Amino acid sequence: MQTISPENTQLGWIGTGVMGRSMCGHLIDAGYQMTVFTRTPSKAAHLVEKGAKLVDSPKAVAKESDVIFSIVGFPEDVTEVLLGESGAIYSCKPGAIFVDMTTSRPSLAEHLAEEASARNASCIDAPVSGGDLGARNASLSIMIGGEEEPVAHVMPLFQRMGKTIVHQGGPGRGQHTKMVNQTLIASGMIAVCEALLYASKAGLDIETVLESVGSGAAGSWSLANLAPRMIQGDFAPGFYVEHFIKDMKIALEEAAAMNLALPGLALAHQLYQAVSAQGHSKDGTQALILALAKLNATKWPSQAPT
Repeated sequence: MQTISPENTQLGWIGTGVMGRSMCGHLIDAGYQMTVFTRTPSKAAHLVEKGAKLVDSPKAVAKESDVIFSIVGFPEDVTEVLLGESGAIYSCKPGAIFVDMTTSRPSLAEHLAEEASARNASCIDAPVSGGDLGARNASLSIMIGGEEEPVAHVMPLFQRMGKTIVHQGGPGRGQHTKMVNQTLIASGMIAVCEALLYASKAGLDIETVLESVGSGAAGSWSLANLAPRMIQGDFAPGFYVEHFIKDMKIALEEAAAMNLALPGLALAHQLYQAVSAQGHSKDGTQALILALAKLNATKWPSQAPT
């Protein structure tokens, strides 16, 4: 394969949500020509201003691109944009590389790799962690599954979007690793919210409490990055509640298939279902504190009136 560079490589991007638009932007800023498809064209406006070409279907992206990235919401969305009637895989150039960065089912990643291979192409699964901040700062953790040669080929592109980039093995292994990541986050978010509620109920200054506990053994990414948002009453999505519920569901299904019980993850999944039922499915995962406050018949101090 020819070394990837802005001079010889056309890129495509499918999905310009909270994270995808920043990730795509970094590649445009690096000098790559970009063809973009998104179901909501207004979300790609600033990418078009940077020089991206907006097209009307995933198929149109594939026809013009050597490497095609996708980051959409749910496994069914992945299936639609890559394998559907206007699916990108069926219209790709010989030798094309697909990189699905959606958090999705490992079995779907394996199927995509098979479908791509049948068309003389490759498909890599590369889900990410780091939320909106990681996407904006190009500091994401990227968990990669796929064949070694195409993974090595697109590594310069991954390096434009992330800081921790690890090839975990063959197709589907990136998605399995992301399930480990989400399992770790899920129970940790319960702990962060319960601790803040305790501090509030005890009458402590929560920001001062965070100074004491954040740098010790209790420290975590969620505590450092999401607890301040909770304190400020900022529930804007860095990562949607509805997408986190989807991820936990996949992890629980995969665990059940391995005859593995994960009661902590199951509890987190149920609590986030309550968050969604209370009207916060489009909020960030930090909205869990609102559901736990309601469970305790109290109001989170910075909660906006409803």
